[in-house]
Amino acid sequence: MAAEKEVDIYRDTPVRLLGYANEVGEAFRALTPLWFVRSTYGVASAYVIADTYDKSTKMSKQPGATQRAITHAAVDTLLWQAFASVIVPGFTINRVCAASLYTMAKIIPRIPLTTRKWITTAIGLGCIPFIVHPIDNGVHFVMDNSVRRYMDLAPREEDHE
Repeated sequence: MAAEKEVDIYRDTPVRLLGYANEVGEAFRALTPLWFVRSTYGVASAYVIADTYDKSTKMSKQPGATQRAITHAAVDTLLWQAFASVIVPGFTINRVCAASLYTMAKIIPRIPLTTRKWITTAIGLGCIPFIVHPIDNGVHFVMDNSVRRYMDLAPREEDHE
């Protein structure tokens, strides 16, 4: 009987969706107060910190785990999650929404501003499923060819699925 793969609640369950909170916040930026958008970054950042704690704790429980290995697991997770879950997707959705709102103001100025803001939000939300895998793969590529080399971390196969 094959060994069952351990479920990673931060990657294999709906908890993973918390990492996308800031993208949703950015999509709604045109319609909501700034505190709402910032709070979504708080949710996504809490997700990143929780996953970092989880991965470093799991590493510490491995037989023969060194402080260096634990630190590397924590740094790897923190950097990957920060870039792949918060920084790059938040920036991407922000720019897509800003560009769409600007473009609509130039092309269809007679459409009421509130309508253009709702369209912008729909565009931002609609982009989220399409940016996830390319961003994840890009962050893996950059980390595999930079930070992970310096920390003696091999590319993690489970991350490239």
